Amino acid sequence: MSDTLTYRGAVYPWHCDHMGHMNVMWYVGKFDEATWQLFTLLGLAPSRLREENAGMAAVEQQIEYRRELHAGDVVSIHSQVLEVKDKSIRFRHEMRNDETGEIAAVTTLVGVHLDTQARRARSFPADIRERSAAWQPAG
Repeated sequence: MSDTLTYRGAVYPWHCDHMGHMNVMWYVGKFDEATWQLFTLLGLAPSRLREENAGMAAVEQQIEYRRELHAGDVVSIHSQVLEVKDKSIRFRHEMRNDETGEIAAVTTLVGVHLDTQARRARSFPADIRERSAAWQPAG
């Protein structure tokens, strides 16, 4: 499960800036939606986070823009878990133009598992660590 579809959508005219291509805020927004899909697939559904007084926080993000997207382009995001530690997870999203197959943008993020009452990082539950580890590329 090293490369999983976590988002599918389209670029609308209001996503574009005065230069005619999708503005950076929309790349980040679409990547964020893919993140929550990925977390849910890993067992970190919003209902579980609420029940366990847990949360997730992004502490690092790197984005690489490779191809411009324009109004009408149809996109998908494919995600993979790169590394799981006791309290953090590093993962990657690849945004593709579905018509051309070109990679439009890639982002790598580090997220930290939080205790929302103590307001500090806490260990992932064992089932989450196991499920996340199974998503990592071999080797």
